[in-house]
Amino acid sequence: MSTRRLPSLFLSHGSPMMALEPSPARDFLAGLGLVLPRPHAILVVSAHHDAAYQGGKATVTTSPAPRTIHDFGGFPDELFAMRYPAPGDPALAQRIFGLLAERGLTVTADPDRGLDHGAWVPLSLIYPNADIPVVQLSIASNASPEWHFALGQALTPLRDDRVLIIGSGSITHNLRALFSARLPIDAPAASWVTGFTDWIAYRMAGGAVDDVLHSVERAPHGTNNHPTPDHVLPLYVAMGASGTPLRAERLHHSTTYGLLAMDVYAFD
Repeated sequence: MSTRRLPSLFLSHGSPMMALEPSPARDFLAGLGLVLPRPHAILVVSAHHDAAYQGGKATVTTSPAPRTIHDFGGFPDELFAMRYPAPGDPALAQRIFGLLAERGLTVTADPDRGLDHGAWVPLSLIYPNADIPVVQLSIASNASPEWHFALGQALTPLRDDRVLIIGSGSITHNLRALFSARLPIDAPAASWVTGFTDWIAYRMAGGAVDDVLHSVERAPHGTNNHPTPDHVLPLYVAMGASGTPLRAERLHHSTTYGLLAMDVYAFD
Protein backbone atom coordinates (compact mmCIF):
# COMPACT_ATOMS: atom_id res chain seq x y z
CA MET A 1 0.00 0.00 0.00
CA SER A 2 1.11 3.56 -0.69
CA THR A 3 3.09 5.29 2.06
CA ARG A 4 2.00 8.69 0.76
CA ARG A 5 -1.76 8.35 0.20
CA LEU A 6 -3.79 6.19 2.56
CA PRO A 7 -6.27 3.71 1.10
CA SER A 8 -9.96 3.89 1.87
CA LEU A 9 -11.30 0.77 3.54
CA PHE A 10 -14.56 -1.11 3.84
CA LEU A 11 -14.85 -3.27 6.96
CA SER A 12 -17.55 -5.79 7.80
CA HIS A 13 -17.93 -5.20 11.53
CA GLY A 14 -20.20 -8.17 12.20
CA SER A 15 -21.58 -8.74 15.69
CA PRO A 16 -20.45 -6.54 18.60
CA MET A 17 -19.19 -9.79 20.11
CA MET A 18 -16.25 -9.61 17.71
CA ALA A 19 -14.65 -7.45 20.41
CA LEU A 20 -14.57 -10.53 22.67
CA GLU A 21 -14.98 -13.72 20.63
CA PRO A 22 -12.11 -15.31 18.69
CA SER A 23 -12.69 -15.50 14.94
CA PRO A 24 -10.66 -15.21 11.71
CA ALA A 25 -12.09 -11.72 11.15
CA ARG A 26 -11.07 -10.61 14.64
CA ASP A 27 -7.55 -11.94 14.09
CA PHE A 28 -7.31 -10.13 10.77
CA LEU A 29 -8.42 -6.77 12.15
CA ALA A 30 -6.09 -7.15 15.13
CA GLY A 31 -3.17 -7.26 12.69
CA LEU A 32 -4.39 -4.66 10.21
CA GLY A 33 -3.08 -1.62 12.05
CA LEU A 34 0.42 -3.09 11.94
CA VAL A 35 0.54 -3.10 8.12
CA LEU A 36 -1.29 0.16 7.38
CA PRO A 37 0.63 3.44 7.34
CA ARG A 38 -0.26 5.20 10.58
CA PRO A 39 -2.99 7.79 9.95
CA HIS A 40 -3.14 11.26 11.44
CA ALA A 41 -6.90 10.81 11.94
CA ILE A 42 -9.72 8.40 11.10
CA LEU A 43 -13.07 9.10 9.48
CA VAL A 44 -15.63 6.33 10.00
CA VAL A 45 -18.83 6.07 7.96
CA SER A 46 -20.86 3.60 10.02
CA ALA A 47 -24.08 1.76 9.18
CA HIS A 48 -25.26 2.63 12.70
CA HIS A 49 -25.07 6.39 12.18
CA ASP A 50 -28.00 7.02 9.85
CA ALA A 51 -29.10 10.51 8.83
CA ALA A 52 -32.42 9.12 7.59
CA TYR A 53 -33.51 9.34 11.22
CA GLN A 54 -32.01 12.81 11.70
CA GLY A 55 -33.78 14.86 9.05
CA GLY A 56 -32.14 13.22 6.05
CA LYS A 57 -28.93 15.27 6.12
CA ALA A 58 -25.39 14.00 6.45
CA THR A 59 -24.18 14.48 10.02
CA VAL A 60 -20.59 14.88 11.22
CA THR A 61 -19.48 14.40 14.81
CA THR A 62 -17.64 17.40 16.24
CA SER A 63 -17.03 16.39 19.85
CA PRO A 64 -13.40 16.69 20.97
CA ALA A 65 -13.95 13.69 23.27
CA PRO A 66 -16.60 11.36 21.79
CA ARG A 67 -18.16 8.91 24.22
CA THR A 68 -18.44 5.18 23.58
CA ILE A 69 -22.01 4.25 22.55
CA HIS A 70 -23.30 0.79 23.47
CA ASP A 71 -26.04 0.74 20.84
CA PHE A 72 -27.10 -2.89 21.30
CA GLY A 73 -28.75 -5.15 23.83
CA GLY A 74 -28.63 -8.69 25.18
CA PHE A 75 -24.86 -9.01 25.32
CA PRO A 76 -22.53 -9.76 28.25
CA ASP A 77 -21.71 -7.10 30.84
CA GLU A 78 -18.08 -7.31 29.74
CA LEU A 79 -19.03 -5.79 26.39
CA PHE A 80 -20.95 -2.92 27.98
CA ALA A 81 -17.95 -2.21 30.20
CA MET A 82 -15.68 -1.61 27.21
CA ARG A 83 -14.69 1.95 26.33
CA TYR A 84 -12.82 3.36 23.34
CA PRO A 85 -11.59 6.76 24.55
CA ALA A 86 -10.14 8.06 21.28
CA PRO A 87 -10.15 11.84 20.91
CA GLY A 88 -12.32 13.57 18.36
CA ASP A 89 -11.08 16.05 15.77
CA PRO A 90 -13.23 19.18 15.36
CA ALA A 91 -10.76 20.60 12.81
CA LEU A 92 -11.18 17.52 10.62
CA ALA A 93 -14.95 17.87 10.95
CA GLN A 94 -14.65 21.43 9.62
CA ARG A 95 -12.56 20.18 6.71
CA ILE A 96 -15.28 17.65 5.91
CA PHE A 97 -17.91 20.42 5.96
CA GLY A 98 -15.91 22.32 3.36
CA LEU A 99 -15.29 19.34 1.07
CA LEU A 100 -18.94 18.33 1.05
CA ALA A 101 -20.15 21.91 0.57
CA GLU A 102 -17.97 22.19 -2.53
CA ARG A 103 -20.01 19.31 -4.02
CA GLY A 104 -23.35 20.76 -2.92
CA LEU A 105 -23.82 18.11 -0.23
CA THR A 106 -25.61 19.31 2.89
CA VAL A 107 -24.00 18.42 6.21
CA THR A 108 -24.78 19.29 9.82
CA ALA A 109 -22.70 19.16 12.99
CA ASP A 110 -23.49 16.87 15.91
CA PRO A 111 -21.46 17.92 18.96
CA ASP A 112 -23.04 15.32 21.25
CA ARG A 113 -22.88 12.02 19.37
CA GLY A 114 -20.17 9.54 20.33
CA LEU A 115 -18.75 6.48 18.58
CA ASP A 116 -21.22 3.67 17.83
CA HIS A 117 -20.20 0.02 17.77
CA GLY A 118 -19.70 0.11 14.02
CA ALA A 119 -16.78 2.40 14.76
CA TRP A 120 -15.35 1.46 18.15
CA VAL A 121 -15.55 -2.34 17.91
CA PRO A 122 -13.32 -2.67 14.83
CA LEU A 123 -11.13 0.26 15.88
CA SER A 124 -10.52 -1.35 19.27
CA LEU A 125 -8.89 -4.21 17.36
CA ILE A 126 -7.06 -2.21 14.69
CA TYR A 127 -5.81 0.61 16.94
CA PRO A 128 -6.25 -0.67 20.51
CA ASN A 129 -4.42 2.27 22.10
CA ALA A 130 -7.26 4.62 21.06
CA ASP A 131 -4.69 7.34 20.42
CA ILE A 132 -5.74 8.42 16.91
CA PRO A 133 -8.51 11.05 16.56
CA VAL A 134 -11.82 9.71 15.20
CA VAL A 135 -14.69 11.51 13.47
CA GLN A 136 -17.91 9.86 12.27
CA LEU A 137 -19.95 10.77 9.18
CA SER A 138 -23.44 9.39 8.74
CA ILE A 139 -25.00 7.41 5.95
CA ALA A 140 -28.54 8.25 4.82
CA SER A 141 -30.47 5.04 4.18
CA ASN A 142 -33.18 7.00 2.36
CA ALA A 143 -30.62 8.23 -0.22
CA SER A 144 -29.35 6.39 -3.30
CA PRO A 145 -26.17 4.36 -3.76
CA GLU A 146 -24.99 7.09 -6.13
CA TRP A 147 -25.42 9.71 -3.38
CA HIS A 148 -23.18 7.69 -1.09
CA PHE A 149 -20.64 7.19 -3.87
CA ALA A 150 -20.59 10.97 -4.42
CA LEU A 151 -20.09 11.46 -0.69
CA GLY A 152 -16.98 9.31 -0.92
CA GLN A 153 -15.73 11.16 -3.99
CA ALA A 154 -15.96 14.45 -2.12
CA LEU A 155 -13.87 13.02 0.71
CA THR A 156 -11.04 11.71 -1.49
CA PRO A 157 -8.65 14.64 -0.76
CA LEU A 158 -8.57 13.61 2.90
CA ARG A 159 -6.51 10.57 1.93
CA ASP A 160 -3.64 12.90 0.98
CA ASP A 161 -3.88 14.45 4.46
CA ARG A 162 -3.23 11.06 6.10
CA VAL A 163 -6.87 10.57 7.05
CA LEU A 164 -7.96 6.93 6.97
CA ILE A 165 -11.48 6.71 5.54
CA ILE A 166 -13.33 3.62 6.77
CA GLY A 167 -16.75 2.48 5.64
CA SER A 168 -17.99 0.18 8.40
CA GLY A 169 -20.96 -2.03 7.56
CA SER A 170 -21.32 -5.65 6.53
CA ILE A 171 -20.98 -7.27 3.14
CA THR A 172 -24.01 -9.41 4.14
CA HIS A 173 -26.53 -8.46 6.81
CA ASN A 174 -29.77 -10.38 7.30
CA LEU A 175 -30.43 -10.35 11.04
CA ARG A 176 -33.80 -12.08 10.77
CA ALA A 177 -32.12 -15.08 9.13
CA LEU A 178 -29.24 -14.91 11.60
CA PHE A 179 -31.45 -14.97 14.69
CA SER A 180 -33.67 -17.69 13.22
CA ALA A 181 -30.78 -19.98 12.29
CA ARG A 182 -28.83 -19.63 15.57
CA LEU A 183 -25.74 -21.21 14.03
CA PRO A 184 -22.39 -21.52 15.84
CA ILE A 185 -19.78 -18.89 15.12
CA ASP A 186 -17.71 -21.28 12.98
CA ALA A 187 -20.62 -22.67 10.92
CA PRO A 188 -19.85 -23.00 7.19
CA ALA A 189 -21.08 -20.19 5.00
CA ALA A 190 -24.52 -20.59 3.45
CA SER A 191 -24.52 -20.86 -0.34
CA TRP A 192 -26.77 -17.81 -0.68
CA VAL A 193 -24.18 -15.81 1.25
CA THR A 194 -21.16 -16.91 -0.77
CA GLY A 195 -23.10 -16.52 -4.02
CA PHE A 196 -23.52 -12.84 -3.22
CA THR A 197 -20.01 -12.17 -1.88
CA ASP A 198 -18.33 -13.98 -4.78
CA TRP A 199 -20.35 -11.90 -7.25
CA ILE A 200 -19.27 -8.72 -5.47
CA ALA A 201 -15.62 -9.79 -5.48
CA TYR A 202 -15.72 -10.55 -9.21
CA ARG A 203 -17.33 -7.21 -10.06
CA MET A 204 -14.90 -5.37 -7.80
CA ALA A 205 -11.93 -7.00 -9.51
CA GLY A 206 -13.31 -5.85 -12.86
CA GLY A 207 -13.90 -2.28 -11.72
CA ALA A 208 -17.63 -2.59 -12.40
CA VAL A 209 -18.73 0.34 -10.24
CA ASP A 210 -22.33 0.50 -11.45
CA ASP A 211 -22.89 -3.21 -10.85
CA VAL A 212 -21.55 -2.97 -7.30
CA LEU A 213 -23.64 0.12 -6.57
CA HIS A 214 -26.71 -1.87 -7.63
CA SER A 215 -25.61 -5.22 -6.24
CA VAL A 216 -28.68 -5.62 -4.03
CA GLU A 217 -30.87 -5.67 -7.15
CA ARG A 218 -28.47 -7.41 -9.57
CA ALA A 219 -26.41 -9.89 -7.58
CA PRO A 220 -27.59 -13.41 -6.71
CA HIS A 221 -29.55 -13.34 -3.43
CA GLY A 222 -29.01 -9.60 -3.11
CA THR A 223 -32.20 -8.82 -1.22
CA ASN A 224 -31.74 -11.90 0.99
CA ASN A 225 -28.37 -10.59 2.09
CA HIS A 226 -29.50 -6.97 2.41
CA PRO A 227 -33.21 -6.71 3.22
CA THR A 228 -32.37 -3.14 4.29
CA PRO A 229 -29.59 -1.07 2.67
CA ASP A 230 -27.90 0.39 5.74
CA HIS A 231 -25.00 -2.07 6.03
CA VAL A 232 -23.99 -1.96 2.36
CA LEU A 233 -24.09 1.85 1.99
CA PRO A 234 -20.73 2.41 3.77
CA LEU A 235 -19.17 0.25 1.04
CA TYR A 236 -20.26 2.77 -1.58
CA VAL A 237 -18.71 5.67 0.35
CA ALA A 238 -15.39 3.83 0.63
CA MET A 239 -15.55 3.02 -3.09
CA GLY A 240 -16.24 6.65 -3.96
CA ALA A 241 -13.19 7.75 -1.99
CA SER A 242 -10.98 5.41 -4.03
CA GLY A 243 -10.65 7.66 -7.06
CA THR A 244 -10.86 6.42 -10.65
CA PRO A 245 -10.49 3.90 -12.04
CA LEU A 246 -11.70 1.70 -9.20
CA ARG A 247 -8.86 -0.38 -7.78
CA ALA A 248 -10.21 -2.77 -5.17
CA GLU A 249 -8.46 -5.49 -3.22
CA ARG A 250 -10.27 -7.98 -1.02
CA LEU A 251 -7.97 -8.15 2.00
CA HIS A 252 -10.00 -10.61 4.02
CA HIS A 253 -12.84 -13.06 3.48
CA SER A 254 -14.47 -15.18 6.18
CA THR A 255 -17.92 -15.82 7.62
CA THR A 256 -19.21 -15.85 11.20
CA TYR A 257 -22.34 -17.71 12.27
CA GLY A 258 -22.64 -19.02 8.70
CA LEU A 259 -24.48 -15.89 7.53
CA LEU A 260 -22.40 -12.79 8.36
CA ALA A 261 -19.71 -12.48 5.72
CA MET A 262 -16.79 -10.50 7.10
CA ASP A 263 -15.12 -9.26 3.91
CA VAL A 264 -12.66 -6.36 4.09
CA TYR A 265 -11.77 -4.30 1.01
CA ALA A 266 -9.06 -1.74 0.41
CA PHE A 267 -9.38 0.87 -2.33
CA ASP A 268 -6.22 2.56 -3.57
